[in-house]
Amino acid sequence: MYRTHTCGCLRACNVNETVTLAGWVQKVRNLGAMTFIDLRDRYGLTQITVEEHSAAEVREAASRVGREWVLRVTGRVVEREAKNPKMPTGDIEVVAERIEVLNEAQTPPFTIEEQSDGGDDLRMKYRYLDLRRPPLQRNMILRHKMAQEIRRFLDSEGFLEIETPYLIKSTPEGARDFVVPSRMNPNQFYALPQSPQTLKQLLMVAGYDRYFQIVRCFRDEDLRADRQPEFTQIDCEMSFVEQEDVLEIFERWAKHMFREVLGVEFAEPLRRMPWIEAMEKYGSDKPDLRFGMEFADLTEAAKGHGFPVFDEAEYVVGFAAPGCASYTRKQIDALTEFVKRPQVGAKGLVWIRVEADAVKSSADKFYTPDEVRALADRCGAKTGDMVFILCGRKFRALTQLCALRLEVAQRLGLRDPKKFAPLWVVDFPMFEWDDETQRFYAMHHPFTSPKPEDVQYLRSDPGRVRANAYDFVCNGTELGGGSIRIHDQQLQAQIFECLGFTPEAAEEQFGFLMNAFRYGAPPHGGLAFGFDRLCSLFGGSDSIRDYIAFPKNNAGRDVMLDAPSAVAQAQLDELCLELRNPEA
Repeated sequence: MYRTHTCGCLRACNVNETVTLAGWVQKVRNLGAMTFIDLRDRYGLTQITVEEHSAAEVREAASRVGREWVLRVTGRVVEREAKNPKMPTGDIEVVAERIEVLNEAQTPPFTIEEQSDGGDDLRMKYRYLDLRRPPLQRNMILRHKMAQEIRRFLDSEGFLEIETPYLIKSTPEGARDFVVPSRMNPNQFYALPQSPQTLKQLLMVAGYDRYFQIVRCFRDEDLRADRQPEFTQIDCEMSFVEQEDVLEIFERWAKHMFREVLGVEFAEPLRRMPWIEAMEKYGSDKPDLRFGMEFADLTEAAKGHGFPVFDEAEYVVGFAAPGCASYTRKQIDALTEFVKRPQVGAKGLVWIRVEADAVKSSADKFYTPDEVRALADRCGAKTGDMVFILCGRKFRALTQLCALRLEVAQRLGLRDPKKFAPLWVVDFPMFEWDDETQRFYAMHHPFTSPKPEDVQYLRSDPGRVRANAYDFVCNGTELGGGSIRIHDQQLQAQIFECLGFTPEAAEEQFGFLMNAFRYGAPPHGGLAFGFDRLCSLFGGSDSIRDYIAFPKNNAGRDVMLDAPSAVAQAQLDELCLELRNPEA
């Protein structure tokens, strides 16, 4: 037997037992008369002691081991004289009677400890070493525990876990597909699924009325901290349901996850916020409700006073930042530069300082003190607050102010990762207009059902139609979303028409689904949660990479495997592919 115990399980109750441990050397401290070795596995760390009177072969082995060597140690558990309360095994140590070197190791390129001295790129290249570190181990354990709780809950609710294929048909909507050439079908391609959307709808047609899958999905899109080219969804679908049925069961599921994994209870029903309210109050369809700073529409009060910036704007909007009246000119200038960055895109920032005996504004010369006070009052500003105001086209100004709101909250320490404020955002627009292509696109996907009362506007005013869709949002992150689907063939044809599909194009792309609907499609709906995002939220991190065993970098590369990479010409010939110079 390689080991009788793990490196994290020994306690004072094990004193005088003879044990065998196996693991990696975290640290060696040679003090002359005695040598201490910290032995680590994924369960924890145990101190191994080699004494002056230990057997010669034990002392010899201890003298030559280095960091990350793999050892098997047999010895007696004794109580430590100098206990370490910071370690679960800090009351004991193992006096080595035998040390066997299972594998020597080169010195790793960074320290494999709680806090590493390796940068992101280096640790990504040696990810298998980074995964030995306790923070990454805790993340992988959290991910496992969450997956088990997901399966346990959904199984108890009658959901069946059914796998869907990874090689499917490419569709034109949504993000770019990763395509896979077919050797047996020359010049034809599979696509890797962006989600199992149409497949889970087919499962509803097939009568599997409660389906789920923890499934890998793929999108060829630009990356950021909460995006990877391959990611994992908790994908769910239900038949014979309306929106309320879906929200009810997955609100219970979300509360179950918070309770079982984090010990966080939500007794009250989660807030439900219409999309337009989220945009007008917070400038985002994924509002962060851990703090206030709601927006106020200042358009009517701000215009007509000779201030050209406001008079020429479609929309003027602001919020009160608590306690920020003490901000210096340097701090205000820093926020002004923040909103002028290309990522935000505002042209400037107007502010109002609310003090006990007066108000002061960067636009004072256009407004009387009473008019400035009225603007501050509309934002709910109190003594000691600072009001920040932006203007422009309505939704652009709102999203710019949202970026500022989050930045101010960060500086004020209001975005506590251990505080959670989940909600449902509902009543999304069905379509969004793209000026470049001069056509509507589905805000969710083309199979989303419109609100029944809005169907009448599909031909006359598509921009007015609201979707029977919903997103689960927490702390400013969209964790999941879904909709009630269209199960009526004629309504689906109308939606395709609004999206600019000819009947022939719709048949070519989605004929398999439309044909299935002819055989009795039940009313159905569902949603999908981003599993990686959920793990990072529960773990208190902004990046999903720390919760994925082998992630890609921001350029979509796996620097450990050096992928993507070139393939042999013979493979290309088999696939009937010819490389082209991208600069040609």
